[in-house]
Amino acid sequence: MEHFVASAGDLSGSQSVDRALRLLALIGREPAGGLPLSEIVIESGLNKPTARRLLLALMRAGLVEQEAVSRHYCLGEEAFVLGVLAARRHGLLELAMESLRRLSANTMDTSFLSIRRENYSVCLHREEGTYPVRTHALQTGQQHPLGVGAGSLAMLAALPDGEIERIMAANEKALLTQYPGFPPDEIRADLALARKRGFSLNPGRLVASSWGVGIAFRYPDGRVAGALSLAAIDSRMVPARQVELARHLSTEAERMERLLGQMFIRKTSHGEAPQPRARPITKSRSA
Repeated sequence: MEHFVASAGDLSGSQSVDRALRLLALIGREPAGGLPLSEIVIESGLNKPTARRLLLALMRAGLVEQEAVSRHYCLGEEAFVLGVLAARRHGLLELAMESLRRLSANTMDTSFLSIRRENYSVCLHREEGTYPVRTHALQTGQQHPLGVGAGSLAMLAALPDGEIERIMAANEKALLTQYPGFPPDEIRADLALARKRGFSLNPGRLVASSWGVGIAFRYPDGRVAGALSLAAIDSRMVPARQVELARHLSTEAERMERLLGQMFIRKTSHGEAPQPRARPITKSRSA
């Protein structure tokens, strides 16, 4: 058997790639406004010359752009192209579109598809409802720490307790400084209620008049795949209607799990090995 020994140059190059990818992920958390160099330096822990050098490399690859006016660093066109290609391969949004349209048509409220991205939740799609008064607390592409928002909270509640605590510790600084309505102890209380009810509830903590209900769904191997959620103004979120909306969400979440299961069967029948099954720890999603 041959043994490969990495040279110092190999290790240095690998480290640069790792650092550049971390910067790309960091910038991706603010897809709309981007980040200034000063914040990138603080968040990444890199010194300014190293961060600038890596950002220039990402810009040459088209993965990052710098806004002419604000000088903030944003995701580039090539990152968008790669995202579209990845979406076509994994197909989660395509699978969810029918459910999102049905949710918005049946409830008249705005529906969302969110997925987990490490310690954050990102909104993949926002399907407008027909009710004349709408909420604007969450837009496509926006990211929040897991636990902030209904879909985000539903995904966090579906994770094992140990992983929840790790995520909460990693996000504590961001929660305390950027999300004053979501202190960690409050999120933990919300998690307990979500597991008890079978659905998550955001009682207007992100935007005062915007309430949300969410339910997570899983891949066949037990991993959290994403969450479906509905948002409406507070007057449309009385307790009885929360349960009604949760029933709609539960139906569509079960549909998503069936479709993902069928996709899983197709992939394994073509020779792709299944992943080890993770043990779900949440209670029934019945509302």
